[in-house]
Amino acid sequence: MLDLETWSPRVLAALRIITALLFIEHGLMKLIAFPAAIPGLPSPLPAIMLVAALIEIIGGALIAVGLFTRGAAFICSGEMAAAYFMFHAPQNFWPAVNQGDAAILYCFVFLYLVFAGAGAWSIDGVWSGSRQRLARA
Repeated sequence: MLDLETWSPRVLAALRIITALLFIEHGLMKLIAFPAAIPGLPSPLPAIMLVAALIEIIGGALIAVGLFTRGAAFICSGEMAAAYFMFHAPQNFWPAVNQGDAAILYCFVFLYLVFAGAGAWSIDGVWSGSRQRLARA
């Protein structure tokens, strides 16, 4: 039987990396209209949207490489909760109708990363391993 538990850190890392790269894309769309502009987005960006874009780009980059993952994920999770309740929920109760389903998913994936950590292939993991080796020496 295949031991799925041994793959858990790598699958967690894949979830972390893919989610972070998609999150960065949302920030880039707000900030520099790459890969496309968000329809109806005001120019210049209101301060709250500028802050959101910076959190998405910087926080997403930190999470993607696995650096300060828990703290960055906590901030990104909070941003998505705020985005949902400030912008999506007032439009309609149902997430599929108010287009807030992605915000909910990001919020809970990032909240999971706060508790689970970065998994494999992360700077946090490399630093953690270095500290453990130093403690044993």
